[in-house]
Amino acid sequence: MQDDSQTEVIQEARLWSDGRWTARVIKNEDDDGWAVAMLLAGEAEPALVGPWTMGRDKKNPKPLDTAAFNTLVKTASEVIRRHEQQLHAQLHKRVRLDMPQGRIDVLLDIVPDEDNPYATLSALDAEGTALAQVRVSPSFKLSEASALRWLENDFQRPG
Repeated sequence: MQDDSQTEVIQEARLWSDGRWTARVIKNEDDDGWAVAMLLAGEAEPALVGPWTMGRDKKNPKPLDTAAFNTLVKTASEVIRRHEQQLHAQLHKRVRLDMPQGRIDVLLDIVPDEDNPYATLSALDAEGTALAQVRVSPSFKLSEASALRWLENDFQRPG
């Protein structure tokens, strides 16, 4: 549970934070304009960096405000959510085979450990009962053809 007494709320023209998200208006390194970086607490890199509007003087950035901050939080949260979904899709794959004995789902779950990455290949029947499970290389390519070969080889560890 978060201790709200430790949450520092900042509402400045170029820095806005609710304790969880921080928006910082920065000089855009690519041109003469400005950018805004959204950083989630505890993360080293911004979740989002995008262009920021110039102020009325066409020289300084427009100040941050509640509406802009809330929009930036929503956008940055969506970027993180999409990234997590993409990572999940890369690490967890499923192929469904319709066999004479019924439907079989073959799953590949990759564990991206820095020192010892590996993957688990599993087969489940239509009720979700495990039929087999073997450890494979994290580079194993799961496809209908590779899943079918594994089933036809009596679930022997693929070479």
